[in-house]
Amino acid sequence: MKLPPHIYLDERNIPYEARGFSPETEKGAANVAHALGFSERQAVKTLIFQTDTGERVLVMLGGDQNAISGNLKKAIGSRNIQMASPDAVKETTGYVIGSIPAFGWQPSGFRSFLEATLLNEPILGTGAGQWGEEIMIAPQNLVKASNAIVVNLTEREKPVFL
Repeated sequence: MKLPPHIYLDERNIPYEARGFSPETEKGAANVAHALGFSERQAVKTLIFQTDTGERVLVMLGGDQNAISGNLKKAIGSRNIQMASPDAVKETTGYVIGSIPAFGWQPSGFRSFLEATLLNEPILGTGAGQWGEEIMIAPQNLVKASNAIVVNLTEREKPVFL
């Protein structure tokens, strides 16, 4: 089954592997990683944040990672940020929370951020827009596909912009 994110990657000749898991799998990056046999770090969480100006951005972290608030605010360039509501996520991405692809839906000028340590992983998994479908992709190809800004969101002692 070709989903819009598969077509997006195919049109750009960006290599990936489509993988499926049981739609009965409980939601969450850790559960997807377990179902597909890779580490939780490799299961990319795609989170939508909103600033006080109304800008929405995509933040990608490993399934076992949490962003340091100060690093996230510095990367986005706003001191007043919050997770977008489920309705705002659907309005922004066209997808419901749980399997938001990291690419293919962003309008021109939309900013996406990728946690820098994910570049150290051999392969990453990101949602394909439908629960039960995952896209396995090399970190460099994820950056290319999502036009992500690579930043440090998880290590206090390192600068945010590398």
